[in-house]
Amino acid sequence: MNNLQRIYHRRFGENIESRNKIYQILCNDFFQNYIPTNAVILDVGAGYCEFINNIHAKKKIALDKNPDIKKFAKKDVQFMISSSTDMKQIKDGSIDVVFISNFFEHLNKNEIIKTINEIYRVLQKNGNFLILQPNIRYCYKDYWMFFDHITPLDDRSLSEILELNGFEIIECRPKFLPYTTKSKLPQSIFLLKIYLKFPLIQKIIGKQTFICAKKI
Repeated sequence: MNNLQRIYHRRFGENIESRNKIYQILCNDFFQNYIPTNAVILDVGAGYCEFINNIHAKKKIALDKNPDIKKFAKKDVQFMISSSTDMKQIKDGSIDVVFISNFFEHLNKNEIIKTINEIYRVLQKNGNFLILQPNIRYCYKDYWMFFDHITPLDDRSLSEILELNGFEIIECRPKFLPYTTKSKLPQSIFLLKIYLKFPLIQKIIGKQTFICAKKI
């Protein structure tokens, strides 16, 4: 087991089932609204595939450096063990939607730019880039609780680097979800459904940004 595998296992290994249930609701009640069912979608930094396994699309691709991805990707998910900064297995303009969650904070600024440029390359024109990202403005007290966090970002700095690299911000919610799935995010299906329907609650509890950007 390499260092990346150990980090994943320590951080997520004990609550895989509960995270999967949370993502079933997040996908069905929120993220699916941004993803046509006939789309080709790429999940960058897919981790244990909680998102990509639960979203509906014509073709689903999961990419991560952790080789454990092959254990968790469902049969309808094509997995790739690769760096986000060099996705040479994926053709130019072949993806309709790219999704990233809690990933950029693990990269340095140069790697973030390279990743954004690779995503721009593989997306078709007007393709959507969906990002879920801890917002340093609201979670600064706990942001460094994870050893592998490198770069702090907020909704403004993330929007800026996207716009500088060919994307238009379609939607930005500075406060969407709580910082981690172990925090105040409602764990029951019923409460999570209510949470997603009331932006006012999100503005009180949320510490992660959601951005939908379009390739122009």
